[in-house]
Amino acid sequence: MKTVLITGFEPFGGEQVNPSWEVVSRLDNAIIAGCRVVARQLPCVFGDSLTVLNEAIDALSPVLVLAIGQAGGRTDITVERVAINIDDARIPDNRGRQPVDEPIVAEGPAAWFSTLPIKAMVSAMREAGIPASVSQTAGTFVCNHVMYGLLHKLRDIQDVKGGFIHIPYLPEQAAAHPGAPSMAAETVRQALEIAIVTALHVETDIAVTGGATH
Repeated sequence: MKTVLITGFEPFGGEQVNPSWEVVSRLDNAIIAGCRVVARQLPCVFGDSLTVLNEAIDALSPVLVLAIGQAGGRTDITVERVAINIDDARIPDNRGRQPVDEPIVAEGPAAWFSTLPIKAMVSAMREAGIPASVSQTAGTFVCNHVMYGLLHKLRDIQDVKGGFIHIPYLPEQAAAHPGAPSMAAETVRQALEIAIVTALHVETDIAVTGGATH
C-alpha cells in the first residue's frame, strides 16, 4: 500500500497546543484514497525540523508529503504556493534560535513552488463548504523553512508531490486572542482529507484565479 506522509508541529510562541498536530495526529494510520496516512510531529526548530522530516521521507518513501502548520490570525485553510530561501525569525524557535536573513540552503534557488494541485485543492474544499484560499507567502519562520526544505529534497525524487498548508487557530486558542478567527478541528480534518484525495488524483491543476492584490 502506498503511503502519504503528513506532518504537524509542536506548540510554539507560548501556545499550549498546535492545531496542526492536534488534527494531523488524528489522521495517523487512516486509509484515504487507498493510501495509508502516516503522521509525524516536527519540532518548531530551524534545522531540526528538516532533519526529522527528511528521516521520515527516507524511511517511508511516500507518494505525497503534506506539511501542515499554524497560522494564527488567518481566517481559512490556506494552501501555500511558494517557499523562499530565507530564514528571518521575528521570534525565537523552540530552542531559542532566531536566524536573521540566513539562507535555508546555501546556493539554493531563491524559491521553490509547491508541486501540489493547489487551486484544485482549494476548489474542492470550498465545494465542501470549507473556507479555503491560495496563499502567496508561507512567512519566514519555521513553516517556510520546512516547506522550502521539503521541496528542495523532493526535487530529485520522481512522482512524489509535496507542499504546505496553513490552518487557523482552534477555537480554544482563539478564546485567548480576542477577535482572532478560528476553525474547529473536525472541519480542518475534513479539509485535510479532501486535500489528500485531491492531491493524489489531480495531475494537472485547474486554471482558476487564486491571486492576490497585496
